[in-house]
Amino acid sequence: MPALFEKHRPLLEQAIAAARSRANWSAYPESQSPKIYGEDAKANADNAFEALKGKPFDLPGHPGGKHVGGEVSPYGFALGVTYPQAEVDVLVAASKAAGAKWGAASPEERAGVLLEIIARINRASFLMAHAVMHTSGQAYSMAFQAGGPHAQDRALEAVAYAFDEMSRVPGAVRWSKQTGKDQVTTLDKTFRIVPRGVALVIGCATFPTWNTYPGMFASLATGNTVIVKPHPGAILPLALTLGIAREALAEAGFDPNVVLLAPDTIDRPLTKELALHPGIGIIDFTGSPVFGAWVRENAKGKLVYTEEAGLNSIVIASTDNFRAMATNIAFSLTLYSGQMCTAPQNIFVPAGGIETDQGHKSFDEVADAIKSGIDKLLADPDRASAFLGAVQSEATAQRVKEAAKLGRVVRSSDSPVYSAAPGARTASPIILAVDAADEPAYMAERFGPISFVIAVRDGGDGIARAAAAARQHGAISAALYATDEATIDRAIGAFAEAGVTLSINLTGGVFVNQNAAFSDFHVTGANPAGNACLTDAAFVSNRFRVVGTKRQVAA
Repeated sequence: MPALFEKHRPLLEQAIAAARSRANWSAYPESQSPKIYGEDAKANADNAFEALKGKPFDLPGHPGGKHVGGEVSPYGFALGVTYPQAEVDVLVAASKAAGAKWGAASPEERAGVLLEIIARINRASFLMAHAVMHTSGQAYSMAFQAGGPHAQDRALEAVAYAFDEMSRVPGAVRWSKQTGKDQVTTLDKTFRIVPRGVALVIGCATFPTWNTYPGMFASLATGNTVIVKPHPGAILPLALTLGIAREALAEAGFDPNVVLLAPDTIDRPLTKELALHPGIGIIDFTGSPVFGAWVRENAKGKLVYTEEAGLNSIVIASTDNFRAMATNIAFSLTLYSGQMCTAPQNIFVPAGGIETDQGHKSFDEVADAIKSGIDKLLADPDRASAFLGAVQSEATAQRVKEAAKLGRVVRSSDSPVYSAAPGARTASPIILAVDAADEPAYMAERFGPISFVIAVRDGGDGIARAAAAARQHGAISAALYATDEATIDRAIGAFAEAGVTLSINLTGGVFVNQNAAFSDFHVTGANPAGNACLTDAAFVSNRFRVVGTKRQVAA
């Protein structure tokens, strides 16, 4: 067996077992403890990040005749980093050339190299945290966790699923059949895993590593080469990733062009040209439903996986812990300024109020409790910065400013000023109260810290409307607060039919925004929020084909 595969085999076996059991397991610690990552890890990363700013990014041997880049940190400064850019035809040709040896390698060889890459990325988690923070706007701790270990878990999960699926195919078998009264025909059959070709991964600005790694590593594990097209506002995290990957590939004897970077700028995008190139066989896309629809409609003959957006909902029918419920929802609306793909937008509450452990609460009291929970979280701007973070784009900030006209304002959005980053682009959550009939307001995705408390007839009406919104517009997450099993059962059925993961009565340290690798199936592919799941067998198995050879054995 290849040396790198043997080195990482125990971890791979653990990952496969975890994916099958769906129990709580993580390969890469989310704690920033120096006992785990080293006493000097953070300080070294701080210095390394400063050294990257204002310079061309070094990707030895990468094609590209010029450098491009224009990233600006949501915390108020230009990164000034530029990246090698090559013509699309050059990138595809280089990727195809690199694919000959990579595609011919055994699943074990590829898995060993990829697990080594992930291990090295893990060691760079502090540097990755800076890169994710200053491109996405995530607060540092969130950038460390979501951009680092959690994303690395998703990469490992993709490799584990891919390896497990390929392992179902035997490499060789001797096959015998009675073909006559006194005749047995014997064939030696071999089966080869054949990749689909060149894969394109289109990254997003808000979660550049977490959303890119599943498709990237699933394609690599199944023998395809990969071109990564980052969002022009979030190139650095993926450039760091590819720099590590290319070094490890070269050391293992493969062409580093197995992975290539395709940076572009907002005014001169490359995405459509890449997606339409006849040499591209697989596309993974994360982003808006508008561009996702374009990819699905125009990338004819290509294998396309998308994670788009939708209308995530909370239905409040009743609760036995009113205070904890309001606090939990407030945190979910506030975390990363509502820019998570799982963040709730629509909160359905009976117009006549709900029953709680504190007695009956009116519709307005429910809305006010959520508002108060947000106010408490944001009372100290510097404390708030740790989970509110910054707004990734000016378009999102402008959307928040314009949202007040969509309903009765329960909570106004403001722009907290952080002493450590006074130039940060910030926007606290705005909450609007509307009636169920005001569908033009809430039945459209309002990306960012914008949410609606919607007056419905009762809990059942709220469940029906939330599930219908998911079926029509898509949804990745849903939540329910209810004290009676009949309502809970109704919601479980309705959201299952709508293809949405449902969380019930969350009041502790877990939030509807969160998805755990190896346990939660992120996106189901069963509604318009995406046509694929991160990660399941279907996400990996169509990225390769099996080609057989049969040779008759002499009698």
